[in-house]
This record gives sequence, C-alpha cells and structure tokens, in this order.
Amino acid sequence: MSKGYTVHGIIRRSSSFNTARIDHIYQDPHLAGRRLNLHYGDLTDATGLRRILEIAEPDEVYNLGAQSHVKVSFENPEYTADSVAVGTLRLLDSIRDYMAHSTRQVRFYQAGSSEMFGAAKPPQSEETPFYPRSPYAVAKVAAHWWALNYREAYNLFICNGILFNHESPRRGETFVTRKITRALGRIKAGLQKKLYLGNLDSRRDWGFAGDYVEAMWMMLQQEEPGDFVVATGEAFSVREFLSIAFNHLNLDWEKYVEIDPQYFRPTEVDYLLGDPSKAMKTFGWKPKTSFQQLVQMMVDSDLALAEREASQSVLIEGKK
Repeated sequence: MSKGYTVHGIIRRSSSFNTARIDHIYQDPHLAGRRLNLHYGDLTDATGLRRILEIAEPDEVYNLGAQSHVKVSFENPEYTADSVAVGTLRLLDSIRDYMAHSTRQVRFYQAGSSEMFGAAKPPQSEETPFYPRSPYAVAKVAAHWWALNYREAYNLFICNGILFNHESPRRGETFVTRKITRALGRIKAGLQKKLYLGNLDSRRDWGFAGDYVEAMWMMLQQEEPGDFVVATGEAFSVREFLSIAFNHLNLDWEKYVEIDPQYFRPTEVDYLLGDPSKAMKTFGWKPKTSFQQLVQMMVDSDLALAEREASQSVLIEGKK
C-alpha cells in the first residue's frame, strides 16, 4: 500500500476475528476509494479463487498462503498438502485461465521456504538440491516445481522466492522466535514463570520480514522471471536467540527455560544458511536489519504488549 497499490487480500472464514496483524491498515468496506479490499476465500477452493481474480483484476499476485507450521504439518499432513501444494496449483491454473480470457498480464510470486532444503548441506543456494524433512517442506517443494512448470509451459511471469526465516513483531505466537519474545515480555511483567522449548541447537538464517517482502516485490519488477534465495547469509541457534533476547532485558534465560520433548520434530532440520548472492547481484537487494536489531525489536514490542496486559489485569482486579 505504501507503494500506491490497491491491495486485495484473501482471508479464511473463522468464527473469531483473525485479522489482528492488519488492524493498523484495515479500511472500512463502506469507505469510498479505499485501497485495501478483503475477500473471503481459501486455497482449497478453486471456485472462490477464480471469483476473486475476476473481482480484483490483479497485475501482481503474491501467494503467501499456507499451513506453514512445520510441527503441525506432521499432525495434519493431508490438509498441509492440500493447502500448500495443491492450493498453489489451483491458484496457478486459475490465473492461467483468467489471463487467457481477460487478455490481462499477471505476474505471480510463489512463496517458497528454506525448509525445502531441509537436510541439505549449508550454505543453500538456488543450485542446492532440495531435501525436505517435513510434510510442509515436501508440499512447498511441490508448489515450487508447479510454479516453475507453469512458467515454462505457458510462458507466464512467475518467480519462486525461496525465503529463509523472516520474523517480526507480528510473527505468529506458535513460532519459536515469537514464542520466546512473547514469553520473555510476560516473564518480565510478572505474568509468566517458565518458557518451554524443544531443540535449542537448531541453527537458522533469521531476517526481518519487512526486508524480505521488499525482495518479493523487487522480483516482480524485473524484466525476466526467476528463482531467488532471500536470506541474510548468517545463521544463529535458538540458544543464541534466547541469549540476545533475555540479555536485552537483563535476565538469565537458563533460569526460565525448560526443555519439553513434545516440541521436537520427528525429523529435525539442524542447519539452514542461505546464500542470497543471486538476488543481490540481479536486483540489488540486501537485508537492512541485523539479527540483533531484529531480536531487540521483537522483545521491545512484546514487552510493551505484556505491560499492557499487566495493567489491564490490575484494573480488572481493582474492579472486583
């Protein structure tokens, strides 16, 4: 929206509101000239996708939809495959048909994942063979190859962005980074005593989501489509994330963190480290936010959230 686009977003129907991460840019549907439009839809529903394409008449489509929690994908593999892999196929085919009858040109971005590399030896680049280690990763690999196939078979402008872990204060609370910073804020505010985690030795290439979304957009502005790894080129362990986060609030993480075996994956991914040199060379992208800045940004945000929660708790108790 900051680039002047009119944006059409797809949201899944839920019995409770699930738009918290866009509340700050939400626009009343009754507002004339609004630039954010929300449509109910789902990647498991091809008819709905086709209807939304007809309404939106897009120039660019960014497929960021997925059941994206790796641990959950082991418990719900069929739904994960349907939404992540077949969902991408539904959207690609819908766009192909839409372009054929509308004569409009649509550029398509497919959100890949570093999880597709899985057990592959780091550093991982566009030339690294995929070695997925979860149903989610397998589904993302299928989506990647479908996107590449449609690009070559139908001469469509399709880019695969293979993004390594991208985090921000809006990250879902079930993901380990946000789980850490959310719990840390609550511990500092006196609302929580312990944090339970799984493998602390996993190493990830963590970057700031805002930087990575810029890379997505830059891909679709190029003359030719391609596949690009988006990463920082540095990897840190969960243990190091904990250390920086807790040190930022002058706390010792070892006094608060306990290991719970239920959070270990059936097949672990130990070390993901991206090589973003192709993206840097092709369209001049580079990350602007350091790992330490990212962690501190998330800690500060969740501390403020926890302090608001603590204040509300005091007010409620006072009423009683």
